[in-house]
Amino acid sequence: MELKVKRIDVEVGSYEIVLNEEDARELGLHPQERAKVGIKGHLVTGIVSVSQSMIKHGEVGMFIEIAEKLGVKNGDVVRITPTMRPNSVEYIKKKIYGEKLTKDEVYSVIKDISEDNISLIELTSYVTAIQIRGMDMDETEWTTMAMVESGDTIDFEYTVFDVHSIGGVPGNKYAPIAVPIAASLGLKIPKTSSRAISSAAGTADLMEVLTHVDLKINDIKRIVDDVGATLAWGGAVNLAPADDKIVHVEYPLGIDPHSQVLASVMAKKKAVGANFMVLDIPMGPETKVPDEKTARKYAMDFIELGSRLGITVEAAVTYGGQPVGRAIGPALEAKEAMIALEGKNVSTSLLEKATDIAGMLLELGNIAERGEGKDMARDALKAGKAREKFLEIINAQGSRGIEKSDDVPVGKYKADIHSPEEGYISIVSNKALVRIARTAGAPKDKGAGILLNKKKSDKVEKGEVLYRIYADSKAKLEEAVNIAKMLKPLQIEGMLLERIPSYKR
Repeated sequence: MELKVKRIDVEVGSYEIVLNEEDARELGLHPQERAKVGIKGHLVTGIVSVSQSMIKHGEVGMFIEIAEKLGVKNGDVVRITPTMRPNSVEYIKKKIYGEKLTKDEVYSVIKDISEDNISLIELTSYVTAIQIRGMDMDETEWTTMAMVESGDTIDFEYTVFDVHSIGGVPGNKYAPIAVPIAASLGLKIPKTSSRAISSAAGTADLMEVLTHVDLKINDIKRIVDDVGATLAWGGAVNLAPADDKIVHVEYPLGIDPHSQVLASVMAKKKAVGANFMVLDIPMGPETKVPDEKTARKYAMDFIELGSRLGITVEAAVTYGGQPVGRAIGPALEAKEAMIALEGKNVSTSLLEKATDIAGMLLELGNIAERGEGKDMARDALKAGKAREKFLEIINAQGSRGIEKSDDVPVGKYKADIHSPEEGYISIVSNKALVRIARTAGAPKDKGAGILLNKKKSDKVEKGEVLYRIYADSKAKLEEAVNIAKMLKPLQIEGMLLERIPSYKR
């Protein structure tokens, strides 16, 4: 059946069409069934919705994604043909019942995810099934390779190194320091990172304050060839696109299946040709990894999967009980990273973590002997080699003209949160700090965030500043301050916890 296109200016996250009830009846199509939509030799599978009034007889409503995929405009004529649901739907049901999938079945599911051949409901069912039923290491390996093969890859003619953090701790800005340290000493690191989903800033968010991060594959290859490293946004390149669609479903559900985390990370690393990788596993309350047992499982699973994929993995279990450094939010984190690269006074936790990870990279690359990498990393930082390399990287990616920490623009509006009493910081809530920073506007508003003046175990006087909130708008600052007063992310205790007996004379 041929129908005229009516574009619907709404993004729905998948390829969906809307048919008039009469046309749907004639085609024998019901809601959530599939139809092939074709024009000038191009075919896309669309998920069907049905309307009595929104779409007229003889029309087909097309949401933004499918309309742009086919390159159609209002009034264009497309051909609609019913099609059967793919076999992968049966494989999803198989996983729901806890059965192990074969290699061919895994590849079929990932292919249909990447090509939008399954509906959002079916994709959600798949992700939920993985969360509940899990995948063994065979299925995880097949998923990883299927995701790699679903997108583009980068081929380098030399040994490639990479680094990744599983996240979960705010202010985790080690990469803009560790990567240039390692690159300044000869390692090649095509580092791609994510934007924040539920945190206050991803590495791509803070780097975007200083340079362009939306690089294409040819740009990444050229810059790594010339400069030695990139600090780019992974979402701008078509690396393991099925993974991006799976993450899109995971986020609103608030789930993060262990096996999918493994496949997600390693697919991106395999796609950029990594031979060696350092994995950062922040551990502590309110992180993804609450205890040593969980951290060890993550580490050993990543190491095994890496071995299957031809990637040597070393894991660093790092302290995640409070933010790394003192800055939370894109511009504030970019500024703190640059302060560290400039050799100025900065939080010990940030320097320790960045040089630990850089040292591990140097040892993996045989640049440093075992146990000597951290000292070599510190020397490169102290000598200014890392800062010089960092500036080369941001200039190669397209600098925004910021070359000193003092020049980084932060939020125009700010408010200090003061201590209500004297004592010591006993608890720091990562989740509360992230919520405050996001309320202030981070990560979308680059200047928004938090700068901590005090951290765990620090002594505070009554009235002393605990932290400062930054925002790009006055209204968001006021809202963030109200949230901060309610959540109290820094808990204060005196040395005297209780007096026994508590009676009065």
